[in-house]
Amino acid sequence: MDTRSAFFYNKFSVLYPLVDMVLKPQKRVLFNLINTLPEGDLLEIGVGNGSHFELYTKHRVTGVDTSAAMLKAALKNSRPNIKVMEMDGEVLLFADRTFDYAVLSHVIAVTANADRLLEEVWRVLKPGGQVFILNHFTPDNWLRHADHLFKKLSHKLHFKSVFFIDEVIAIKKFKLLKEIGFGPGPYFKLLVYQKK
Repeated sequence: MDTRSAFFYNKFSVLYPLVDMVLKPQKRVLFNLINTLPEGDLLEIGVGNGSHFELYTKHRVTGVDTSAAMLKAALKNSRPNIKVMEMDGEVLLFADRTFDYAVLSHVIAVTANADRLLEEVWRVLKPGGQVFILNHFTPDNWLRHADHLFKKLSHKLHFKSVFFIDEVIAIKKFKLLKEIGFGPGPYFKLLVYQKK
C-alpha cells in the first residue's frame, strides 16, 4: 500500500466506525468460522480500529495495518492474545511459513497490488495454511453496472469498486475450500482458500 493510501486511511479512521457497523454481520460469520478451527498462529492484514478483536475467541493473533491512526485505536481494543504492528501487507516482515491462518477482511480491493499481497500471504503461511478473504466481488448481474459507475470515485477513495478475484494471478497458488455469499448477487463473499 502506498503512502497516499496510508495518509487517506489515517484521515478516514474517524469515519471507520460507521463502515465497521455495516460490515459487522459479515465479520461475525467470518470469526465464527475461524473460531471453529484448531488453535494456531493467525495473521490479520488490515485490522483497522480493531473493534472486532473481541470476536477472536482463540488463536494467537498478529494484526497489521499501514495506518498509524487506525493502529492507535486498535491498541485500545487489543486483548492478551493479540499484538498489533504497523506494517504493509505487501511487504510482510515475517519469516516464511510463520502462520497457520491469514485474514483479509475488506482489504484485497484496497491494496495497491493484490497479487503482491497474496504472494506475501502465501509465503508466510505454513503448508496447508488457510486464508480467509471477505470482500465485495463484482457479480455477473445488474450490480456490476453500479461497480462500473462508481469506478472513478472509488479510485479517489483508494479502493477498486470493480474487482474480480480470478484476475488476481496469485490466487492460483491456493485451493478454494469454501464460499459463503452475503446480500444480493451475492455482492459480498467470504472465500476460504488453502495454500497448495
